[in-house]
Amino acid sequence: MPQPLPPTQLYAAERAAVLTSCVLSSLGSGLLVGTHALWPELRTRPRQLLLYLSLADLLSALSYFYGVLRDFDGTSWDCVLQGALSTFSNTSSFFWTMAVALYLYVTIVRGSPTGAGLLWCFHVVSWGVPLAITIAAVALKKIGYDASNVSVGWCWVNLDAEDRVLWMLLTGKVWELLAYVTLPVLYILIKKHISRAHAALLEYRPILSQAPALQPGTSTADKKLILIPVIFIILRIWSTVRFILTLCNSPAVQNSVLVVLHGIGNTFQGGANCIMFVLCTRVVRARLLSSICCCHRDDVGWPWRSSSSIRQHPDPAESEHVLDPKRTKPLLSST
Repeated sequence: MPQPLPPTQLYAAERAAVLTSCVLSSLGSGLLVGTHALWPELRTRPRQLLLYLSLADLLSALSYFYGVLRDFDGTSWDCVLQGALSTFSNTSSFFWTMAVALYLYVTIVRGSPTGAGLLWCFHVVSWGVPLAITIAAVALKKIGYDASNVSVGWCWVNLDAEDRVLWMLLTGKVWELLAYVTLPVLYILIKKHISRAHAALLEYRPILSQAPALQPGTSTADKKLILIPVIFIILRIWSTVRFILTLCNSPAVQNSVLVVLHGIGNTFQGGANCIMFVLCTRVVRARLLSSICCCHRDDVGWPWRSSSSIRQHPDPAESEHVLDPKRTKPLLSST
């Protein structure tokens, strides 16, 4: 293999952009964890898997934040520690992302019952495999300074390792490439199955006059099924591009635009999941807005809360935003 390129210099604007992405991703992952903890009625199995994905993304964003902030210029103890944490969490994020897709495929397309056994399999694979790979990489001294040619300030696979390409594949790239193929295939199969089911329902709707209109909810769900793999690939592809350019020993790997896209793509997965599964999910968004409004009323409206007229005659517009607990489950399935 040819000699590696000189280190990629990180400019202040590039670091600021990636650090901002880390912060937003941490906040997004924290919000996903918070909604899971606050509202037990939203704890469906898919959202339970999303919780574990959010924990992996949170650890990943925090470790990347430290790496970008330090902008390592050599292998040190904290470089190895940061590289190990980001390797474990990033690889685990790949596995949990694929676990969510596999769970939806098994339950929706195959119609197979899922119990605790499948969840334990997901835990063993999604935590165990990344942990084993990370321990092996640290023990064999493969984690270290990488000159920011395949990272953005943080540490990953040591440039001095002769078999560094193999370890780059094992500690992330092979699982990333696998996700590029697996996610679109599974979500396309799920979307096709849902479309066939809706077509069958529409065929019998003249007979079933009481059948509810499903189009608005199903349209939202279909869009999400398309967006999940698309957003994942859009965020992660820049990391793969720089990896290939590094293998080709191309100076284009140090292009500022590529560096920023790589940094944001690797660190913003938690923020993207928050946008899709909190801000763009009707029932969770309504709960969140309701909680914020309640907190605001508690802070600024308490002198009027003793008014008997308000207690007896609530504002109709306000009551429309109060979620009925009985409707929570159906809304979750449609958005």
